[in-house]
Amino acid sequence: MKKYAIVVLLLATFSLTAVAQKKVVDSKTQFAKEVLQPYVDRGELPGAISVFYKDGVQETCCIGYADVAAKRPIKMDNVFMQCSQTKGFCGVTIAKLVEEGKLSLDDPVSKYLPEFKTLWVEVEKNDSVRVLRKARNVLTVRMVLNHTGGFPFEVSAKRHDVRGGGWSGGAPIRQVASIAAASPLLFEPGTSIRYSNTGIDIGAAVVEAITGMKWEQYLKQNVLDPLGMKSTWFWPSDKLLRNKIELYAYKENAPAEWREEMGWEQRPYNDSHVFASAGAGLWTTANDQLKFYKMLMNLGVGDNGVRILKEETVKSILAQSTRPDDMDGYSLGLYATKKDNEDAWIGHGGAWGINCQVNWHKKQLKLWVVQRADGPQPWKEELKKAAEAFFAQPFEDSGVDKYTGRIGTAAN
Repeated sequence: MKKYAIVVLLLATFSLTAVAQKKVVDSKTQFAKEVLQPYVDRGELPGAISVFYKDGVQETCCIGYADVAAKRPIKMDNVFMQCSQTKGFCGVTIAKLVEEGKLSLDDPVSKYLPEFKTLWVEVEKNDSVRVLRKARNVLTVRMVLNHTGGFPFEVSAKRHDVRGGGWSGGAPIRQVASIAAASPLLFEPGTSIRYSNTGIDIGAAVVEAITGMKWEQYLKQNVLDPLGMKSTWFWPSDKLLRNKIELYAYKENAPAEWREEMGWEQRPYNDSHVFASAGAGLWTTANDQLKFYKMLMNLGVGDNGVRILKEETVKSILAQSTRPDDMDGYSLGLYATKKDNEDAWIGHGGAWGINCQVNWHKKQLKLWVVQRADGPQPWKEELKKAAEAFFAQPFEDSGVDKYTGRIGTAAN
């Protein structure tokens, strides 16, 4: 009986790995290229990467330039700043600790970071007076990861208008958390929403307290390295930076304008002034980004067959909102639906215009990479229609059934 159980487990594991390593077939469609080409021809869009994926079929569009002046074509292995997409990486590290029983989302943050035991809420403010009241609600890990903790976007140490500040500078994660604990909250924890890099950094500080490791090292050891994300890091090498996707500001009916840097992410990008930030700060490539998001799409299993999280962990606390029912959907560093359904997408965007979303039910993915310093993205609606046209095509979908449990489940 024991031998039979072992065989079943091995077969289930092999089946899961085989599906995860399913060969990607290049689509012959050019839905994205057709809508983006006019913007590239006018110079309004210097360069961009679009990927549509559905159950093994992938349309990849690399259009325009990573560097217009140098006429350097944009490629899947060009490094770029992913800004707030870093938040989802923090969410995965928190989810791993929940899965291992080392953490509960409803634990008080003060259980791990004692300085959060007593917090103060700002209830009134004018030019000469600031009125504070002791917080009544207990700040939980769930709240800091879903932006309901009451924290500002960034703490004072990360001011973007001073040299060396912003996401790439400021202070180490543990210090950021301490500064946040000593600063007034904007509202009672758990009662409202305020998008906050600070809250995510506090979540990363909790990871450090539990594991005894720097958050970025825990991330590297447990997520980046197992998935083979070799070009994703807070300190990109000089070699990678020489081929990075440059920043451009959008100009209507005119060529986009090159920008040397932005206040939130200042040069040099890999020296000693740079600190890891869980709210924003990771550099990556489109190839690496696909590895992370396909892992979420595959319910915790990377395309290389390595399992990062259990299926149920992804379904219950990453793919579904962790906020109160009367608030918009958001899980742990990821936009998510309030209730799971066949059309539910999870993912995140970034300040320079990037975005990636996945639907684990239908095994669909949409990746968009651009480094836009300022201005609108007039191509967004057309790109959305291009994605809809791609996903409307009939595809072979046997892999979907194996993943979603419609014809049986694989071992977690």
